[in-house]
Amino acid sequence: MIIQSINECSLKGILLFKIGKFSDIRGFFTELYHREELKKAGFSETFVQDNLSKSQKGVLRGMHYQIEPHGIGKLVCCISGGIYDVVVDLRTGSPTFGKWEGFYLTEEDLSLLWVPVGFAHGFLSLYDNTHVLYKCTSFYNMQAERSVSYRCPRIGIQWPREPLIISEKDKNAPPLEKAEYNFLYKEE
Repeated sequence: MIIQSINECSLKGILLFKIGKFSDIRGFFTELYHREELKKAGFSETFVQDNLSKSQKGVLRGMHYQIEPHGIGKLVCCISGGIYDVVVDLRTGSPTFGKWEGFYLTEEDLSLLWVPVGFAHGFLSLYDNTHVLYKCTSFYNMQAERSVSYRCPRIGIQWPREPLIISEKDKNAPPLEKAEYNFLYKEE
């Protein structure tokens, strides 16, 4: 794994890893995850589950999270197509509580986005046949799953285009004021 850069984002804890790839006439090859290389770079999260989603253009998935003690961190990579990936800070006491940040992730750049526990996460698929692979620090727990509205006025996410396909669950997610979360901000 060639880590070209690790960028700290405006929301403390969110990291964007730029990774290198080897290209030739056949296409390209890259290592998406290499525990030892990431440890050398100061990133030592342990992952227990990999998830893969396939979405058509206009699909919105989010904004999801799991409450403690089942909080879940995600290392997200778009392996085909492209997404507008959004995170929302839900850590009580955080100076950026309720703020969001968006990232374009595509198959061309193969960046990895680290979304730690304490953030809601979602994305809008920008192309047909978009595949998103993400590594998780906890197992999926249906009883701990929660969401906050992707169109909550208090958060004010600016999606690059109007979502076309949204699950009923995501359409009916509560605004921030009514959402259940139990994350605490920790100074480092």
